[in-house]
Amino acid sequence: MYSKAEVSQLRQAFWTTFGQYMAPVPSAEGIPTNWINYKTGLKHVYFRMQADGRRATIGIELTHPDADIRALFFEQFLALRTLLHETLGETWQWEPEALDANGQPLARIYQALKPVNLFSRDDWPQLISFFKPRIMALDEFWSNAQYAFDELR
Repeated sequence: MYSKAEVSQLRQAFWTTFGQYMAPVPSAEGIPTNWINYKTGLKHVYFRMQADGRRATIGIELTHPDADIRALFFEQFLALRTLLHETLGETWQWEPEALDANGQPLARIYQALKPVNLFSRDDWPQLISFFKPRIMALDEFWSNAQYAFDELR
């Protein structure tokens, strides 16, 4: 078992390593991008990568506090499902209603990898190989699809 400090240190070390690995990779539009804190430019729409001692996930999280507006965003993503899956090259899980780690409601579209352990440096290549192509595909998808959300801004 790891102490709280070790967990924090390993988590920070992984994300720093991943950030350095991704730093030279430009976005689909050819500009430098902060891949770890990806900005969609749309409030309450996030591309999130998470990992712990059991699994890793990457996904789109819709966190608008109003359930009806969150549902509208989810419906808009549903309309773009074919484009999303074609860009990703795989089918993702769709959850119109879920809770985050703090119990806050959200909708999400995601892919998970398990078993994988963020706290084992031996698993880091597998984690990077999981996250890199998917965050790049999300970026490519978003460079085309973001305009479909203009009316919801």
